[in-house]
Amino acid sequence: MATAGKVIKCKAAVAWEPAKPLSIEEIEVAPPEAHEVRIKVIATGVCHTDLYFLYEGGPKGGFPAVLGHEGAGIVESVGPGVTKFKPGDHVIPLFVSQCGECKFCVNPKTNLCEKSWSDERYDVMSDPITRFSCKGKPILQFMGTSTFSEYTVVQEIAVTKISDAAPLDKVCLLGCGISTGYGAALNTAKVEPGSTCAVFGLGAVGLAAVMGCKVAGASRIIAVDVNKDKFNIAKVFGATEFVNPKDYDKPIQQVLSEMTNGGVDFSFECVGNVQVMRNALESCHKGWGTGIIVGWTDVADVSTRPLQLIAGRTWKGTFFGGWKSVESVPKLVLDYMAKKIKLDEFITHNLTLDKINEAFTLMTAGKSIRTVVKM
Repeated sequence: MATAGKVIKCKAAVAWEPAKPLSIEEIEVAPPEAHEVRIKVIATGVCHTDLYFLYEGGPKGGFPAVLGHEGAGIVESVGPGVTKFKPGDHVIPLFVSQCGECKFCVNPKTNLCEKSWSDERYDVMSDPITRFSCKGKPILQFMGTSTFSEYTVVQEIAVTKISDAAPLDKVCLLGCGISTGYGAALNTAKVEPGSTCAVFGLGAVGLAAVMGCKVAGASRIIAVDVNKDKFNIAKVFGATEFVNPKDYDKPIQQVLSEMTNGGVDFSFECVGNVQVMRNALESCHKGWGTGIIVGWTDVADVSTRPLQLIAGRTWKGTFFGGWKSVESVPKLVLDYMAKKIKLDEFITHNLTLDKINEAFTLMTAGKSIRTVVKM
């Protein structure tokens, strides 16, 4: 392409500081360096993690930055040494890399990668190396992806090539939320046919966990949320029952235990709230129940009484649903195209980049599942 090797000026939504709306700016995106890929972003989902970092995580650094980590686009150019990608390839940038060589990548028990954008900087969610600048200042790259920009530069080990026939404004969602919730049920929990599950939090991640439980063959899928308006959409993904904790004057774990003759087989916390994490674990049946922490937070510690675990419950966390990212996401794209998993049903709103702050407003008001921003 004519822009190869040159600095590209484009629009991006810049987070200059915490707790302030994103600002649409003209930024400069430098050419990719060795083993990097520059991508023209076509569409990006707006995930709760973006909102969390901007408004809820506290002033811990990591600003100014271009947020966004749920995108899809087309390769514009590649840096020296890149052999797996070429201009024109349709790709999804990945916030969890897969180098294929480190001790994590070669171990089938995990999908972590020690060559990720940040193996030690989860507090600020960025790498100090960036290809972005604005008004003469370096702009940090969020989670190694920064998809709230018309162009972004990503390490080649954090990009995966997908089918050219896949609609980019739909499969972008597989870059984070949907893959995370869906994989939590299939990969991390390994939900069994005939089992009883409870999913706490019916945002996109929670609904994807509901979908995963259904695909795995669960017989009861209890959707738990304080927003009763979420139940109808939860039924679309496979929920069989709905519980609103506000309707009871007793702890939700007691409610679920009474509903299920002792507790559920699998629970999924998809909120990012440490009290809900505890509730979800304690909703599990003693002896064999498994609680999966899916939601993200880093501002509070989680706790439970030791007896909850001594009695035979298992407490686990999941990162990107356990998927080995580079190899798994293209398969998920094909599953969507084969109608084996849903994506369209998650998308409640479509916006342009200049309206991106509206996506956060819709999210906090509980009016959206996923908003897709089309560049």
